[in-house]
Amino acid sequence: MKLIVTGSIAFDYLMSFPGKFTEHFLPEHMHRLSLSFLVDSMDKRRGGCGPNIAYTIALLGERPHLMATAGQDFTDYKAWMEAVNIDTSLVRMIDGKFCASFFCSTDEANNQIASFYTGAMANAGELSMRAVPGIKDALVIIAANDPNGMVQWAEECAAMGVKYIWDPGQQCARMEGTELARGVTNAFMVIVNDYEMELLRQKTGLGEAEVLTHASLLVVTKGEKGCTIHTADGTEDVPAVTPDRIADPTGVGDAFRGGFMKGLAMGAPYGTCAKLGSVAATYCLEHLGGTSHAYTWEEFKGRYEKHFGPL
Repeated sequence: MKLIVTGSIAFDYLMSFPGKFTEHFLPEHMHRLSLSFLVDSMDKRRGGCGPNIAYTIALLGERPHLMATAGQDFTDYKAWMEAVNIDTSLVRMIDGKFCASFFCSTDEANNQIASFYTGAMANAGELSMRAVPGIKDALVIIAANDPNGMVQWAEECAAMGVKYIWDPGQQCARMEGTELARGVTNAFMVIVNDYEMELLRQKTGLGEAEVLTHASLLVVTKGEKGCTIHTADGTEDVPAVTPDRIADPTGVGDAFRGGFMKGLAMGAPYGTCAKLGSVAATYCLEHLGGTSHAYTWEEFKGRYEKHFGPL
């Protein structure tokens, strides 16, 4: 199965705050907020939803195709992707722009405050699924990117009968309800976290039951509480895998998606797909950034079987 991953290409600037953000918010002054947090560390990492998802898929033995727009500072990032078995032939570099950038501060309770600079991501709508070789036999994930591009790709996939996963992610906060609903309408699968599910519900009026009138599968992730799989046959809860240590939550949800897609490519039951996602997510949680960890298939399989039994 050809796996096509769309999503932002970005650089992550990850900062650590040695306290809790919530202790500095004054409820009576929320109408006039002015705060500065002194962080004690900063790392620049390769990031973006698209590469994060693709990286996990590649670690698990597939060669995913990344489809996105990148800036003039992408050259070294591209070379690294090809070295880890991610196909970048569908990536277009935009002259005069830099890659999107994610500035994120994480406190000691793993709460995050982040800003995102769009950069070359704003040109994502210039790409078309219709130009992708072998698209009819592909599984596409439409992850957080430029909203216009996301909706366009969903509609192109629907018109061509291509199976796609609608994964609006952090764009749930930015997108209009009509845009979110257009992505859901013809999706094979919808995946969101529990907070994004509430945004989806509020903006579109689509709850779990309504989403399933359009998509065959809805997966709601819940952090350390694992995830819930919703289908017409009912629900299934899959637990998270307890990490050996917690380093950074950035990219954990993307790793889950990569593991889930590996399961779909294998033709595994949805519960097994989610368990693969849970193991992949925990590896990511134990390292800083979304692509700084690594494992072999045998190491991954061993950890899976330790928690879930035979794979």
